[in-house]
Amino acid sequence: MDPAGGCPHAANARLLAQGPVTPVILPGEVEGMAVLGHDALKEFLSHPDVAKNAQHFAALQAGEIPDGWPLKTFATVQGMTTADGVDHRRLRSLMSKAFTARRVEELRPRIEALTASLLDGLEEAAAAGGGVADLRTHFALPLPMGVICELLGVDAGHHDRLHDLSNQIVATDIGPEEATAANREMVEVLSAVAAARTESPGDDLTSALIVAREENGDRLSPHELIGTLMLTIIAGHETTLNLITNAVRALCTHRDQLALVRSGSASWADVVEETLRWDSPVSYFPFRYPTRDLRIGGTVIPKGTPVLAGYSAAGRDTSAHGPDAGRFDITRAGAARHLSLGHGAHYCMGAPLARMEATAALEQLFTRFPDLDLAVPESELPRHATFVGNSVQRLPVRLRG
Repeated sequence: MDPAGGCPHAANARLLAQGPVTPVILPGEVEGMAVLGHDALKEFLSHPDVAKNAQHFAALQAGEIPDGWPLKTFATVQGMTTADGVDHRRLRSLMSKAFTARRVEELRPRIEALTASLLDGLEEAAAAGGGVADLRTHFALPLPMGVICELLGVDAGHHDRLHDLSNQIVATDIGPEEATAANREMVEVLSAVAAARTESPGDDLTSALIVAREENGDRLSPHELIGTLMLTIIAGHETTLNLITNAVRALCTHRDQLALVRSGSASWADVVEETLRWDSPVSYFPFRYPTRDLRIGGTVIPKGTPVLAGYSAAGRDTSAHGPDAGRFDITRAGAARHLSLGHGAHYCMGAPLARMEATAALEQLFTRFPDLDLAVPESELPRHATFVGNSVQRLPVRLRG
């Protein structure tokens, strides 16, 4: 795997041509595997003999993974994404109250108001920049970050730093010292958030998690609380940020698809689903581990191997999506068959919220700025330096063509 990341789709196509499961070399010469094919990934994600807890990560348990390994947080952070069975159900039940359909729907007025306010800011940034503004910085980032931090009760003063630290934690080209420092600071910031909510509880998820822990001490440990906050902030804004960014970029470079929405032939929800399939916000997510030698897609994945879930590859798998899988088509039949929000017990709990945020963002953005377009050729947009996230670092746009 290239630690520098970049656009994954050409490499994915080459790998898929060889099969749905492939060996990979992770940073630090760590041997792993990736599941790329749609059907193989769907089977793997819900297989009863696949675990998330790093006690099943053979090389880690053997002491072969050093501190500062750029992917170590994905394996060792304590929370839903590294828990199995009873522990996973316990942690997920604590979080689920914040992401019910009713709770998400209650957030709609706030999301729409925040979206409108951010569009004002985007217009101001464009006016100051000669008609050009970075949509990612001024719109796609602060919307999901504002929403998830409001849910968690995180003060606005922490938002920028938490995003910077999240970027470092998901980076795959980061050095050991930088990785260790980013994780340490993230824990410090979130510990301060937890302390503030302990002293002054509010109507937020962090306060609710603290109360749940105090009422029954074995429900949520201090490490699980911080790990849960970390995972919720990273997953709750990085993925939606990439989703909005990738959708705007896709529409700007496929004006015929934008025209379909404007004519009523398709919906903004269709745009969101096709973007999730065609340009998944997450490319390769770490880790899952077979608890026995496991044959998936005709290939044996040895017990204890760290496995990447190849969402961006599965989204363009021609065996599942047809020979035109590489084409962005919001009228595509069965577009919702993508796996970009997961599958099985670990299906993304925040999926309804992400869909609502992205749909509201796109509808308001293109209603207010119908001629919005990229300010530079797409080929010049710098990609993220990670093979975990899948997007561009900046998205300069002209609001009025």
